[in-house]
Formats: sequence, C-alpha cells, structure tokens
Amino acid sequence: MEMFLKYDINLACRVIIKEHLERLNIPFYITDLGTVEINGILSFEKSEILAAELKKYGIELIDNSESILVQQIKEAIYELVYRFSQPSQLKLSEHVANKLNLSYSYLSKVFSEEMGISIENYMIMQRVERVKQLLAENRLTITEIAWKLNYSSVAHLSNQFKKITGITPTFYQQIVNKNKSRIKNHMHKLPVKTLENVST
Repeated sequence: MEMFLKYDINLACRVIIKEHLERLNIPFYITDLGTVEINGILSFEKSEILAAELKKYGIELIDNSESILVQQIKEAIYELVYRFSQPSQLKLSEHVANKLNLSYSYLSKVFSEEMGISIENYMIMQRVERVKQLLAENRLTITEIAWKLNYSSVAHLSNQFKKITGITPTFYQQIVNKNKSRIKNHMHKLPVKTLENVST
C-alpha cells in the first residue's frame, strides 16, 4: 500500500532540532538560514550527545566554514522555491548573494567545489521536486505552477521537468492520479467493522 505525503522537510528538521535542544536544556534560537544560536557555552558532553542524536535523522553539525556556507546557500534556495507564495522578482544570483551578503561568484565557487554541481543545477533539481509535489497535490494547473515557480513558460517547465525525470509533467500527474485512485478503490473494498462485530 502506498501513501502520498505532503511535507515540509525544512520544518521537520527544525522540529527535530528544537525537541532535542529542549530535551538537553540548551537555550537556543533557530535563524532563517539553518543556524542555531546557542545562548551561552555548549559543553563538550552536550555537544557530543546532540550530534549523535541528530545524526540518526541525517542531520549533522557542521564545523567548517565552507560546509556552513553551502548549507546557507541551500537554505536560501529552499526559501526561493518553497516559501514564497508569489514568484520572487529577484534572480537566483541576487537572492542568494543578498541573503548571505557575499558575492555570487564566490558563493558559486564554494558551492561547486563542495557539492560537485553548480548552484543553478541544484536550483533546477529543487524546482523540479517542488513541481512534483504541486502536481501530486492536484490543486494547481501546470500553468499556475509555472507562474508560481517563476518559469518563463509552461514549455520551459516541461522541458526542465522531462530532462530531470525522463517524463512530462502531464504524464507524471497521470501516474500519481492513477495510483491515488487505485489506493482509494482498495480502501473502499476493505471490510468495515461495526459495533456488532467488534469484540469487547
């Protein structure tokens, strides 16, 4: 049986981090760019416990400047793709540079060296993932999705989507809808227990 989930990875990570920091009685503040500001000095023991607990969820504490910068770039891209209700008027390079207050050429160099792909290609991958999510939700047309994610046209969205996934957005949506219908039909066929046949 398959289930289709709507989720916010960024929010999930923040909740996990918040719960573990509170459990260790560590006073903190989580910023917009994935940075946790600790009030006071974090002991080595608590730091080790926190790192071990977060690693179970695939969350790692970063201790070098390049990796920190890459994570901040990812956060800035996430904001551009997922958080804005309307398309941003800023170009990708302007948005990232403004957020981190550093030159885009420098950020691009660091990101490529650390990740092995360009910021632009990472952005394309994130936008395609967002398109897939919106198509699965089935609330917006492809035209509306193209506008929301600041594509120049539906054709631009479709070409990028097919290049990454190998299929068109329309075909992807058909597959998702077909799977949803199959699950719904399966659920209708399951026996329903009544008060009479439920043992106490």
